[in-house]
Amino acid sequence: MLEYLLSFLILGGAAFTFIGSLGLARLEDFYTRLHGPTKATTLGVGSLLIASALYFSTRGEGMSLHEVLVTLFLFITAPVSAHLLAKAALHLKLPSLAAVPEDNPPAHPVGNSPGPGPHKRA
Repeated sequence: MLEYLLSFLILGGAAFTFIGSLGLARLEDFYTRLHGPTKATTLGVGSLLIASALYFSTRGEGMSLHEVLVTLFLFITAPVSAHLLAKAALHLKLPSLAAVPEDNPPAHPVGNSPGPGPHKRA
């Protein structure tokens, strides 16, 4: 039964790591490329490390804490580093493919001007 769990964690981790790495290589701009390693690859490497911790804990003398500590460190630092990278990119005004809303939208959308109402004098 343990072999099936380890196989699932290893195959799932390898798939997520591959998808995250492929996203890093194939996506167009910096902001979309940031999602690959911070989401999918983190989950993939985390499941590989959990599989390693389970394997060496059952085959060795005791609990394998090295992999658990590395996994904890990975899950804490990946979102923080992604946030800092995104803030630095915004500060440097890197171009994005996403549509940016206008800074000063029109006061009244075209075709919906309020016209003179009861509170306005004509």
